[in-house]
Amino acid sequence: MSDRLTRQFAFLNEADRLKSVLRANVLMDGSRDENVAEHSWHLALWALVMGDLAPGIDLGRVLTMLLLHDLPEIDCGDHPIHLDHDLPAVAAAELAAAERLFGLLPADLAPRFLQIWQEFEAAESDEARFAKRLDHSQPIFQVLMAETPRPDHLDVVRDNLATGRAARFRGEWPELHAFATDRLDGRPGTAPADLRARLAFLAEADRLKGVLRATTLVDGSRRENSAEHSWHLALYALVLADQAAPEVNPIRVVQMLILHDLVEIDVGDVPIHSANGTAHGSTAVQAAEAQAADRLFGMLPKDLGARLRALWEEFEAAESPDAVFAKSLDRVQPVMANLMSGGGTWITYNVTAEQLESRVGQKVARGAPNLWPWVREQTRAFFA
Repeated sequence: MSDRLTRQFAFLNEADRLKSVLRANVLMDGSRDENVAEHSWHLALWALVMGDLAPGIDLGRVLTMLLLHDLPEIDCGDHPIHLDHDLPAVAAAELAAAERLFGLLPADLAPRFLQIWQEFEAAESDEARFAKRLDHSQPIFQVLMAETPRPDHLDVVRDNLATGRAARFRGEWPELHAFATDRLDGRPGTAPADLRARLAFLAEADRLKGVLRATTLVDGSRRENSAEHSWHLALYALVLADQAAPEVNPIRVVQMLILHDLVEIDVGDVPIHSANGTAHGSTAVQAAEAQAADRLFGMLPKDLGARLRALWEEFEAAESPDAVFAKSLDRVQPVMANLMSGGGTWITYNVTAEQLESRVGQKVARGAPNLWPWVREQTRAFFA
């Protein structure tokens, strides 16, 4: 078990580097370039919001693809669609990167993750085609629903919709193509209210990329944001599923973790170690988060909003096996970031080993009892 966990966390810590790979897109508020990890989170959220428009697909498989699909960019970087590339060379480099990265995992997980990444790349299964559709849609609306779209980005979108990879949406997703074209040309359009509501929610969700946490990246270079944290946690759920109780459904855990911090758009992050831990989970914070959930999930079509709100509430209650395991992972990830960065928030907030045990260890042990002893052992040298 010790060697297995060593390999699992080696992969998860290496995956943290995706948060430093920049894309050609910018955040919707125009403040900075988007990174690939938060893009991957946003795509997973797109899958949750749009998944019922593709009946019969395996949503869990789509989510897994989207969480994994851009990991090779850790080695290869992003390849913007409006630039020329040697596509066979890019494909070969990405395959080599995928084999290196997934090769860090235990022997049973490595081929499984590589296979689902290759399925996405091949775009031949229904799930892969749907995942690709979302991957090709999100950057378009990242531009079209921005506060002040950049003229050069609008030009890329116009070419993409007319003759690029999104031109196929005329037949594949006509309502989306028509709405995008209308927005591009400054027309109100006739898109169904249901689609407008989903896209408005997804645009609002972009703001989570600007919510900073106390925890830093693994390399200590900057503070992590809540969107890339949510992506990393969903990846944790895929990689550490073997640490969950038998009754836990890892894909439901992934869905909770994609949604769990959305309320921070309104409330902000409340570090678990701040103010001696009294603010985190307080009645006032809970009330503010519930109000934020009312606003955010209320933007969606009624049935969809209620379904996603219920997942968020289940996570908050931490009573079901799925939610208990999700909460455990939410406590573990910052521990690993602090370890790798030389102390992080433990130094910032003067955290003791006893406080780590009471605020973190007990929560982790509740959902992943075999995981906490290994993690605690890794922290021993720091607190010695």
